[in-house]
Amino acid sequence: MPKPQPPVQKNETVTLTFEDLTHEGNGVGKVDGYPLFVPYGLPGEKARVKVIKVKKNFGFGKLIEVEKESEDRVTPPCDVYYQCGGCQLQHMSYSRQLAMKKGQVENVMKKIGHLEHVPVHDPIGMNDPWRYRNKIQIPVGEKENGELKTGFYQKRSHNIIDMDTCLIQDEPNDRMVEAVRRIATELGIDAYHEESHRGVLRHIMVRTGQQTGDIMVVLVTRTKKLPYQDKLIERITEAYPNVKSIVHNVNKDKTNVILGKETNVIYGDQYIYDTIGDIKFMISAKSFYQVNPTQTKALYDKALEYAELRGGETVIDAYCGIGTISLFLAEAAKKVYGVEIVPDAVNDAKKNARLNNIDNAEFYVGEAEKIMPWWRKQGLRPDVIVVDPPRKGCDEALLTSMLEMEPERIVYVSCNPSTLARDLRILEDGGYETQEVQPVDQFPQTNHVECVSWLEKK
Repeated sequence: MPKPQPPVQKNETVTLTFEDLTHEGNGVGKVDGYPLFVPYGLPGEKARVKVIKVKKNFGFGKLIEVEKESEDRVTPPCDVYYQCGGCQLQHMSYSRQLAMKKGQVENVMKKIGHLEHVPVHDPIGMNDPWRYRNKIQIPVGEKENGELKTGFYQKRSHNIIDMDTCLIQDEPNDRMVEAVRRIATELGIDAYHEESHRGVLRHIMVRTGQQTGDIMVVLVTRTKKLPYQDKLIERITEAYPNVKSIVHNVNKDKTNVILGKETNVIYGDQYIYDTIGDIKFMISAKSFYQVNPTQTKALYDKALEYAELRGGETVIDAYCGIGTISLFLAEAAKKVYGVEIVPDAVNDAKKNARLNNIDNAEFYVGEAEKIMPWWRKQGLRPDVIVVDPPRKGCDEALLTSMLEMEPERIVYVSCNPSTLARDLRILEDGGYETQEVQPVDQFPQTNHVECVSWLEKK
């Protein structure tokens, strides 16, 4: 018996009504029950769509014309939104963005974690969901006339979209990128060419302390020497006295990784400073520091609320990074033990503890799943464990270690709802009960969402 063919063909134009959104923010419409995923489509809209890819059970389309618009459709304020791959949701009202993210979390809780009973709250959003990022790292290219250009890559390509501003970046980041690009052009510094692996300037990174006004500029080059280094420093610092640090990073490799191994401070200090709440942080060129401090404060306040610390508890912070969550916990706990695999991050965590006169937090280098069983053998019994893993979620051995330590409470901070749901299922099966999940909109205008989850020992 021949297999049934999809009801659409590639390059065919169809009219459909969008019924739903994917976790990436694409509209979902059906033709005779066959789903088509279409960027920029919104639920309730009727639209003409060109079919661009056909698979057995679903296909992909391109939005040609919206015949009936959703009230959630807005005009993106960014001139290059439809070319640039940095944001995915600017065509969507902010209230719809938050509703979409809540639906995304509820969906994975149900389908992956089988945790339909767990309350998922409305996301904590921003009063002003623009200009929030304190760090930009942007590739450098060349125009036909030889001038340098900077911009993010076009979707699914390495073509640089020339742009003067990015509306989710802190304004000083925009100004500094523009200044460095202009000065480097005037001095005759060449852009790096990816195809030939020639040229000099690969990326410009700018980090800002939103509370302090400190600025760090990082210049990433293919070459060990930064041409016209002294003139570049002189002109940048004359124009922008808030620049506290200029760093030269060398990346000789043919790679998509932005920063290379060699980093040299060529002006000012190794660190800039910023504060989240009452805690002050030292930030180096390679430090992992949350890019949206306003929402990070909301995230950490919720994590502290879930930890229910009263002053006598012992807490483990797995994946502690530069100590951001650990130091908040230390203000309310008896003792905090942080563990992190990156040695530089642990050194920064220790410095940040000293900077804030916090002496009840200790930091260790290593894999949490190996360090925690050793702590357990030494007799360490935590009351609370806090985890904030990378997108891949917790290592299975770490989840096992957490269960063996039997804390009263687990607080799980996640940047990936799918791996969060998977790990919560494992922790539930191991004797814990998920009380609630609080999404936090850490990255407005994009399809990413952070969550904080609270688990109690059964």
